[in-house]
Amino acid sequence: MIVEQAIDSRAVIHPRAVIAEGVEIGPWSVIGADVVIGEGTWVGPHAVIKGPTRMGRNNKVYQFSSIGEDPQDKKYNGEKTELIIGDDNIFRECTTISRGTAQGGRLTHIGNDNLFMAYVHIAHDCIIGNHTIFSNNASLAGHVTVDDYATFGGFSAVHQFCRIGAHAFLSRAMVGKDVLPYLMISGPEAAVCGLNSVGLKRRGFTSETLSWLKRAYKVIFRQGLKIPQALVELEKMVPECAHIQAFIDALQENPRGIVR
Repeated sequence: MIVEQAIDSRAVIHPRAVIAEGVEIGPWSVIGADVVIGEGTWVGPHAVIKGPTRMGRNNKVYQFSSIGEDPQDKKYNGEKTELIIGDDNIFRECTTISRGTAQGGRLTHIGNDNLFMAYVHIAHDCIIGNHTIFSNNASLAGHVTVDDYATFGGFSAVHQFCRIGAHAFLSRAMVGKDVLPYLMISGPEAAVCGLNSVGLKRRGFTSETLSWLKRAYKVIFRQGLKIPQALVELEKMVPECAHIQAFIDALQENPRGIVR
């Protein structure tokens, strides 16, 4: 069965926008040129989506959000850049997401099943994976990469060009270096507080796996080893716990250094 569009007569839709079946758009929302919105997506009132932006299926965009606006970068000079969004994402009130820049690959990319709570800001050229959560007022500067299942507490902020590892949890943290996977980071000085054990348990990590990850954590943070030395010890543990490979990969690719 084809579900018809439900576009309020007070919404403003550019002729070059492509709106799929089953899309609902509320009053006073503005959909710009070169915007593609996938099936089943809901756009509330007073939202703005500017192109080029491609949005997948079953997303929700709440009031006063600004999706796909020009990057907030003085180097931007009107070049054609893009925002790509996957499926099943939720953008709550006043979320702002910028397109990419020419210097950053021309692309901001958001995966699937992410939750962006009110007043979240995602800057230009960010790459966000799947199943992440951004609590109220969390912000990313430009060129930040966020891996799957990362969680940002309210008012957390990340400096440009940093990477946030999978399953990491930031609690009101001000981050200026890479965050390794599985960790909990807290406070304005972005201190490592241990593993994100509660989050890992919720996602099905076994007690045995958590035990191995704790051992790996101690190798990195508690034995006074330099990173090359820690990598040697971690490699020995991978046959027992494949999840430790994520630590190794992150440590091998961190030009900004890591949060400790």
